[in-house]
Amino acid sequence: MHAIQVTEIGEPGVLRWSEVEPSVPGPGEVLVRVAAAGVNYIDTYHRTGLYPMPLPFTPGLEGAGDVVAVGEGVQLQPGDRVAWSNAIGSYAEQVIVPAGQAVAIPDGVDLETAAASMLQGMTAHYLAHDTFPLQAGQRCLIHAGAGGVGLALIQMAKQIGAEVFTTVSTEEKAELAGGAGADHVIRYDKWDFGDNVERIGGERCLDVIYDGVGQSTFARGLELLRKRGMLVLFGQSSGPVEPVDLGTLARNGSLYVTRPRLFDYIADRAALEARAGAVLAAVAAGELSIRIGHRWRMAEAAEAHRALEARATSGKVLLIPG
Repeated sequence: MHAIQVTEIGEPGVLRWSEVEPSVPGPGEVLVRVAAAGVNYIDTYHRTGLYPMPLPFTPGLEGAGDVVAVGEGVQLQPGDRVAWSNAIGSYAEQVIVPAGQAVAIPDGVDLETAAASMLQGMTAHYLAHDTFPLQAGQRCLIHAGAGGVGLALIQMAKQIGAEVFTTVSTEEKAELAGGAGADHVIRYDKWDFGDNVERIGGERCLDVIYDGVGQSTFARGLELLRKRGMLVLFGQSSGPVEPVDLGTLARNGSLYVTRPRLFDYIADRAALEARAGAVLAAVAAGELSIRIGHRWRMAEAAEAHRALEARATSGKVLLIPG
């Protein structure tokens, strides 16, 4: 079979479509024919060595497909439709998925949409419902509102009844974020996002900031939060945040800062089933719209990474085998 192989860390060109030996599922595992694999920033961190991986490896944590074989002790059956969010090696025609990481896809959700829903949908879900549980009337700022997490998080925040500020870089992305329900869409490529938040809502008007951008947005964000507000740093697409003097949090009003990871919010099977089930059920019911913004052939994974890192994508990026 074929898979993307990384034999050295570096720029997107290290992602090479290669022939590899087919895998056989062991106890507690399933072999899945991949219909679509999700592309996420964590994949770029693996590729560049920011999050070290043993070489060689096949990147990709997220996808959906059909079970083709099962190992000992697995209740799933060949033909079952499953999705996953934590199975390294998903940039491949087939992937071994631990059965404990595979979740059933409900009727009414196609495989590509299921693949696009897992990592970013569950991330938006834990951010809005657990890390800082939003309440009606609260004000939040969501950076990168036209990205996969951003679009899902805007929808969830509006369903709760929050007032949503968001940042985007183009007019097309502004339309997408507005269409998802954002109350205030700010073009950070034209204006200082902090000045615009203050112009609209006044000084220190935000209860929480959901920041997946990092280096270029973090410090200004601290100046926009109310006393005892929270900055949730869940990503770093612009680069890692510099070390913070904790006295800064006191001087800005006894602020909270947290750096959560999805995998700590789905650390056991019950948590995974509950969170994935909530996201996929909302998709099936038409309550959550997952936008697939870009599809590349899996052999073109390097192009997908270049576009993602250049912030030239919106919605979800998928890789399709073939």
